[in-house]
Amino acid sequence: MRAGVLSKNSIIELLNAHFINTWVFNADLGRSYSLKEPIANRYKSEGKSFDTTNPLAQAIIKGWKTGSKKGSPVDSFVISPEFELMGKQQIHKLERGINQEKAYYKFLKNALAGKEPGLGNIVLSKEKPSHIVLDVFKTPVTGYADFTVIVIDATAFENGGTLTIEIETGRSDAEGYFYLVDEDDDLPTTEFVTKDMVLARAWLEPEEATQLEYTFARGQLFKFGATGCNFSNEKGNTNAFKASISVAEN
Repeated sequence: MRAGVLSKNSIIELLNAHFINTWVFNADLGRSYSLKEPIANRYKSEGKSFDTTNPLAQAIIKGWKTGSKKGSPVDSFVISPEFELMGKQQIHKLERGINQEKAYYKFLKNALAGKEPGLGNIVLSKEKPSHIVLDVFKTPVTGYADFTVIVIDATAFENGGTLTIEIETGRSDAEGYFYLVDEDDDLPTTEFVTKDMVLARAWLEPEEATQLEYTFARGQLFKFGATGCNFSNEKGNTNAFKASISVAEN
């Protein structure tokens, strides 16, 4: 990133004006499993350790688990002075080419504006009842699922409404499963999603489209999860999807 977006004058000026910039190795926080033992041995030989219980480390670790995708070689986090996550940008999801600088600049500005970019949450309101999400899903390497999760906040609709999600998949090989569940339910990665948990679901092949609908009686939070089909795709295969999410008020 130092040779890319972080070398741009407009981004440097924004960072210097509004941020305290720092970095930490993923391995130091225990993210790289294969490096846990070498890191531990290094600290032992040097007579020091890395405190992963401090608030900044805990905010970063929380950030790995928050948002649409958990794995990335480099993550940019915006963290408040109170150590609350304000935004997340993964290097492999940054737009390529001439849009890269613009996309990263927008990420920083949206984080400062409290829009929580990259944290997997969208807020629907009566003033803005629709939102479009562009993301990817992945076929699990282990287990049954590797979910890209989007939290949908429809609490503004006190009298309820109909939640509609129009889904389109990309042209890569991976087929996808899509689930809508209540926000309190965790989408499992080591077993099947149970029928009593599912509010709506769909299975799509590449370059297909469908629509999910769910009518709710009062404002609430939902989770929308997408994962590759582990029965028909090669492990680790990915595909893109577009989800047009909207609520029609009762």
